[in-house]
Amino acid sequence: MIQLIEQVMNRSDQVVIITGGNSGIGKALAIKYGAQGAKIVLTGRNLDRLEEVKSTLSDMNFGRIDTLICNAGITMRALFEDLDLDVFKKVMEINFWGTIYLCKAALPHILKSKGSIIGISSINGHRGTPARSAYTASKFAMEGFFESLRTEVMKKGVHILVVSPGFTGTNIRNTALTASGGTQGESPRDEGKMMSAETVAEKVLSAHKKRKRDLVLTSQGKLVVFLNKWMPATMDKLVYNAMAKEPDSPFK
Repeated sequence: MIQLIEQVMNRSDQVVIITGGNSGIGKALAIKYGAQGAKIVLTGRNLDRLEEVKSTLSDMNFGRIDTLICNAGITMRALFEDLDLDVFKKVMEINFWGTIYLCKAALPHILKSKGSIIGISSINGHRGTPARSAYTASKFAMEGFFESLRTEVMKKGVHILVVSPGFTGTNIRNTALTASGGTQGESPRDEGKMMSAETVAEKVLSAHKKRKRDLVLTSQGKLVVFLNKWMPATMDKLVYNAMAKEPDSPFK
């Protein structure tokens, strides 16, 4: 089995499905894996952007599935007391249920190929953030699901990697949903000071090749995970204060 797994990882024409592949981390992953010779299958909500990414990649191949990357996601920004529950449901449908549906459909093929499933979670899957209750819930749910699934398939040759990026310079905050379901439009953070999507993709590929279990990114992200484990009450205050300093913070 070990020899078979190594053959899958070293095969230059492995088939990789990437959800949310039209921008941000998904687009960077598609280009990074495509440059390695992988056959890329993309899903996304913006057809024009998908066509742009597709033009940089090799021909599609639907003969098998070696790797599934569950990357599609959306966030929100509003206090729970003000949040329309339809917005909460939409975030859960895309982030969590989108992952579930794809994993259910792809798992038989992944089992056959002894391949990999990669979940792009978030630091929010380890530490809740105020005014992002739906996003946090969706990422905690992803973390729990993948931990359970990993244990189920651990002796069947399937590799599961859960990636928790810290703040990454993508357009996810620009498209964040408001309390009523509208689009936030402008990011409340300095996107230029964040880890790039390209760097995230590079680290994901490296962790994939090493068949790592978990990948927590950015120094700040690692510190948050560590402190939240040992000093959760202190982290409540620190996170509140940090979020309250954002422009147009709902705490003001």
